[in-house]
Amino acid sequence: MKRSVRLAAIICLLTVISSAQISRAQSAEETTAKYLESVRHQPGLLLAFLRQMPKGGDLHVHLSGAVYAESFIDWASENALCVDRSTSKLMHAACDSCEGYKNKPSVRCAYQDHVLYNQLVDAWSMRNWHGEEESGHDHFFATFEKFGPAMEKHIGDALAEVASRAAADHLQYVEVMHTADGTGAASLGGKIGWDDDFSKLRDKLLTGGMADVVASVRNQLDSDEARKKEVLHCGTPQAGLGCEVTLHYLYQVLRGLPREQVFAQILLGFELTKADSRFVGFNLVMPEDYYVPMHDFDLHMRIIEALHKFYPATHVSLHADELAMGLVPPEGLRFHIRESIERGGAERIGHGVAVMSEDDPIGLLREMAKKNVLVEICLTSNDVILGVSGDRHPLRVYMKYGVPVALATDDQGVSRSDMTHEYLRAVETYGLSYGELKRMARASLEHSFIPGDSLWSDGRAWRRAAVCADEKVSSDSISEKCEKSIGVSERARVQWQLERAFAEFEKHF
Repeated sequence: MKRSVRLAAIICLLTVISSAQISRAQSAEETTAKYLESVRHQPGLLLAFLRQMPKGGDLHVHLSGAVYAESFIDWASENALCVDRSTSKLMHAACDSCEGYKNKPSVRCAYQDHVLYNQLVDAWSMRNWHGEEESGHDHFFATFEKFGPAMEKHIGDALAEVASRAAADHLQYVEVMHTADGTGAASLGGKIGWDDDFSKLRDKLLTGGMADVVASVRNQLDSDEARKKEVLHCGTPQAGLGCEVTLHYLYQVLRGLPREQVFAQILLGFELTKADSRFVGFNLVMPEDYYVPMHDFDLHMRIIEALHKFYPATHVSLHADELAMGLVPPEGLRFHIRESIERGGAERIGHGVAVMSEDDPIGLLREMAKKNVLVEICLTSNDVILGVSGDRHPLRVYMKYGVPVALATDDQGVSRSDMTHEYLRAVETYGLSYGELKRMARASLEHSFIPGDSLWSDGRAWRRAAVCADEKVSSDSISEKCEKSIGVSERARVQWQLERAFAEFEKHF
């Protein structure tokens, strides 16, 4: 009798201890959530909180658009470029001297000429943009042709800047959109020409020099990544925090080019993901409202659909509905997301601003939720480019219908923003809770194209895979089985890194 009483007491005690442990684990997140609520209307404290919060991944980043104008001035100076003072466009030419007011000065002149320096920063970004003088859309997209030549020989420096800013924002991962071949595939496509038989056109490109383009891209990326590590001092005692951020690449197809060049670039995107694990997918870029992207939209989806059969493992994320009423005719708003998913095989949608203008939008939202298609939400760029913000933005609609979402920066250098301020905008505008932000951060890694198995057996309820289900993320040691599982999967490793970061962050509250 006494033994049974003692046994019952021990079981009761263990139950209490277990419940207390669960309560402590829950209370860390709960008290962190309560702290956010307490500073929700105190911008300075809210900003400080969100700056330190772990944010997972940034899945929608254009490499050139991620760089701040001040860096471009430095690189253009190193490249000995001139600038047309009347247009702010960089050029390769014999420059005028810095004395007096010259129309074609060296970019170096900007270091002594504060008017020129400020002119370049304003022209190459959205700083001091005035909507009554020029549309945000036009000013935004015009920046790229102005500062473009500054990127020459500085891709590695740009990667270092992206990684450093990601580390400062407490991101663990970035997927960078990058047209890594320059004009290689486009030139090959122009040389080979067009064929309505996509299979034959693919064969012509593969036998006509595509392998050389792939090899060139890989060699150049080796060099660019080496430069990134050099700038960040990776592998040395002075290593920057950016060294800890995982980078992968989406090959960036320029969909405004002629059809034979777009086909060649899409094919290169597929070939790169097969040949080099650093490339994890591809995307189509350039303004969606331009003539060729609108006119050839269905053609581009058919090209992807046809080629995907040869590369079934390749991941696809597509810009779709970065549009608003009036920017294009109403019929141009009715099908881009659905066709991107159903024909283009998109696993993620970039922007998706005009989703409620699509045919049967509620049915589309339910389809996206069922297929688990994530939307990359770019609040700042949607505001400055399209003038869509607040209740006109569909973020809350996506969340209402269970469509996974993650915040993204898009072109943080041009927008003069960062991921922390995307989170700030989301909290201040949509009243998002800490739990909702945390789910977005986790979703960014769950829907990333990082190779390997997920840490989660259920990426909606956030239940960990059985092998790591009972591990304490705050512990310095984990079981051999869990450690092995994480060790063989890059995806699980980065996800575990995020969970560790959350545990450390929540200790402070």
